[in-house]
Amino acid sequence: MAFSPRLAALAAVVAVPLGIAATSYAMTDTSEAPKVPPAVQLDESPRPAPPTSSGTPAPTRTPDSSVVPGPSAADDDDDDDFGDDG
Repeated sequence: MAFSPRLAALAAVVAVPLGIAATSYAMTDTSEAPKVPPAVQLDESPRPAPPTSSGTPAPTRTPDSSVVPGPSAADDDDDDDFGDDG
């Protein structure tokens, strides 16, 4: 039986992934499992300074003041309308 191009392609499709897998397996380390410390201690964050009594009350933040409104529906730049002239 002659060595045909189909047989060569089949051999390549099988041999190349097997070669990659064998090379990857041969290059891996056989080191020990990572050692986990028995306890983890987190750094304490600094406490905020107590408010000073200067006579004027500090401005209070409301939950609504920290929310940024999203873009309006009329603010559309039509970048997603490829070729749509209408």
